[in-house]
Amino acid sequence: MAETENGRRPVVVVDDLHVVYRVYAGGRRAEGGDAATRLLTRTRGLRTVHALKGVSFVAHENESIGVIGHNGSGKSTLMRAITGLTPPESGAVYASSRPNLLGIGAALLGDLSGENNIVLGGLALGFNKREVREMRDDIVEFAELQEFIDLPMRTYSSGMQARLKFSIATAKQHEILIVDEALSVGDKGFRARSEERIRSIRENAGTVFLVSHSMGSIRDTCERTIWIHRGELRMDGPTEEVVDTYENSRR
Repeated sequence: MAETENGRRPVVVVDDLHVVYRVYAGGRRAEGGDAATRLLTRTRGLRTVHALKGVSFVAHENESIGVIGHNGSGKSTLMRAITGLTPPESGAVYASSRPNLLGIGAALLGDLSGENNIVLGGLALGFNKREVREMRDDIVEFAELQEFIDLPMRTYSSGMQARLKFSIATAKQHEILIVDEALSVGDKGFRARSEERIRSIRENAGTVFLVSHSMGSIRDTCERTIWIHRGELRMDGPTEEVVDTYENSRR
C-alpha cells in the first residue's frame, strides 16, 4: 500500500463493503378476515438481513479509531469482516497484515486454569513457548489475577475472564488490533491501564479499532471515530466532532 500525503501508510482499506446475512426464520402471519378473526398461519423461510451497506474508509498506521453506533447497527459485523471472519456479499477489505480481534475466547477453555490458558492463548497469537514463559508474569499482573491464576477459567467472573483475554491479546505488539468492548470491564484503574496500553500499541506504529458504547473511553483513547448507523457509515472524522453529533442525535 502506497504512502499517503500525511506520511502515514494505509493499513486497512474498506471498499464499498456490503454484508448480507441469510437466516432461517419461523413465525406466524395473519391471513383472511378482519383483524379480530384472522387466523395465524405458520410460515418459514429465509430472511435476508443487509447488515452493512456500502461502507468505505481507509485506516492508517498510528491511528486509534473509535467505532460507535446503536446495538445492531453493524459495528461488530464490520470488525468481523475486517478480520476475515465474515465474508462480504460485495466490495472488499484489504489489510497490510492479519488484523487481530481482541477476544480470543474461542481459543480459551473453561476447564483449563488461567495459567494454562495463558499458554494456549499465547500460542494462538503466534508466540513460542519461551516467549509465553517470559511474558507470563506481566500478563498475570496486568489482569490482576495473581491469587486466581491456578483456578479453572470457568470459576472466573465474566470480568476476570475479560481482563485475562485483554492481557493476553495485548501482550504482543500488533500492526492491526481490534478491541470490542473490552474496556467496559474492570474498575476505573484497570480501564485507565487498558487505555494506556492501547495508546502504546498505536504509538509503536500499530493501528487500533475500539468498538465501545462508552463515549468516555472513545474520547480518551481515539483520535478518529466512525459512526455506523443501520449498516451505513453515517460519519467519519475527529472524535470530538463525531461523538458530539452522535450524542446529540440520541437526545
